[in-house]
Amino acid sequence: MNSKTENKKGYNAVIGLEIHAQLSTKSKMFCSCSTSFGKKQNTNICPVCSGQPGALPSINSRAVEYAVRAALAFNCKINNKNIFARKNYFYPDLPKGYQISQYEEPLAINGWVEIGFKDGSKKKIGITRLHMEEDAGKNTHNVNESLVDLNRSGIPLIEIVSEPDMRTPEEAVAYFKKLKTVLEYLEVCDCNMEEGNLRCDINVSIRKNEHEKFGTKVEIKNLNSFRFVEKALYYEIERQTKMLENNEKIIQETRLFDSSSGITRSMRKKEEAHDYRYFPEPDLLPLILNESFIQKEKDSMPELPDKKCERFMEKYLLSFYDADVLTSDKDISKYYEDLVSYIKEPKVCSNWMQAEVMRTLNEQRIGIKDFKLDHKKLGDLIRSVISGDINQNTAKEVFNEMITGGASAGEIIDKKGLKQISDLTAIEKIIDEVISESMAQVQQYRDGKTAVMGFLVGLVMKKSKGKANPAVVNELLKKKLT
Repeated sequence: MNSKTENKKGYNAVIGLEIHAQLSTKSKMFCSCSTSFGKKQNTNICPVCSGQPGALPSINSRAVEYAVRAALAFNCKINNKNIFARKNYFYPDLPKGYQISQYEEPLAINGWVEIGFKDGSKKKIGITRLHMEEDAGKNTHNVNESLVDLNRSGIPLIEIVSEPDMRTPEEAVAYFKKLKTVLEYLEVCDCNMEEGNLRCDINVSIRKNEHEKFGTKVEIKNLNSFRFVEKALYYEIERQTKMLENNEKIIQETRLFDSSSGITRSMRKKEEAHDYRYFPEPDLLPLILNESFIQKEKDSMPELPDKKCERFMEKYLLSFYDADVLTSDKDISKYYEDLVSYIKEPKVCSNWMQAEVMRTLNEQRIGIKDFKLDHKKLGDLIRSVISGDINQNTAKEVFNEMITGGASAGEIIDKKGLKQISDLTAIEKIIDEVISESMAQVQQYRDGKTAVMGFLVGLVMKKSKGKANPAVVNELLKKKLT
């Protein structure tokens, strides 16, 4: 694997994640209010989601369908009988004084996903349970006041609780990314982490070696980026390790990660299940899922990332690493397949996607849907390299100008006179000039110092203003020198 399972001081971390994913339904979990983001505060509410006395909940059937699809994708066992429960706690953004969730009889149990690493190794991470619940509202704290917005209250969520199978921050991030990718493929969650569509709670403990029983668990709440998950885990593992070395007692508590300082801070003592006084929701009947319903959802499943990765390796002869990168985003995988279909060069397309395209997406912080070049424009540029019209370095310059200016590859190449010189007579003339001006280096080459070849090729390319075909230059220059 790409990371060790113990830290430099010899301690093992035991990590589990609880992922909260907002289902991309148009209405809330137990009422018909809109789930649209960014509306004026407290406008997407009704008596049900604002906790008015006598208001009765009704289950959103589309949310159930989406939850079942997610459970199937994560290889879970679907429970035919589901019970919704009241999870009792007080907080200003929870007007009922309880959250409708699932506890003893959740939607699904005993699942798993597989994560992969750059070296080709894989690890299976278990999923304890996947259950449905409603979201709470949102508090905004100012200097002199705290405000409550209930627009988010009642939005449908699934909570995916992992087994404590992860041992490093890298494994935890890989697992979180894998879940996000699968949810995006299923189109059951928008996975917009900035808007809170996908959030993560971490459970982490430390032990001296992997054969000891688990240490005292600490929870870190509400992380909404992969980078924050990694940073929070590195800090917390180091903090707990120092405490054990100093014979200090680690207490079970809930902490928050401060992204500005990079540290975790104590929030409250960790609650146990009995603190929430779970009991069956009296206003909702048990949710019964028959086999025909489950089979219908199974039949509607799209090709998932693992299967697509295997297909890319087999069909396009890509390495596991290349295929895994290209299938880690549903839209990127589609763009890649469109590109390959257009120019029939799988490996070349893979290289361009991972180097230039994904670099640009990261720099501009955009998704492939907002990328300025469609697959045909990029394909035309790649074709100009394959045909020998321009070399790779010139192609990168053209690519950057296409991104900024919007012109096609052909237009830029013609306008700037970038077309590569492949004419043997023209290149031979330049080579003869370089040889006559560089007799000392020519003699060094003939005396066996072949490394000087690169210097001479560079001179030829400089004289041709980068337009000479490098392959032709190398071949002709070698012949001349020998």
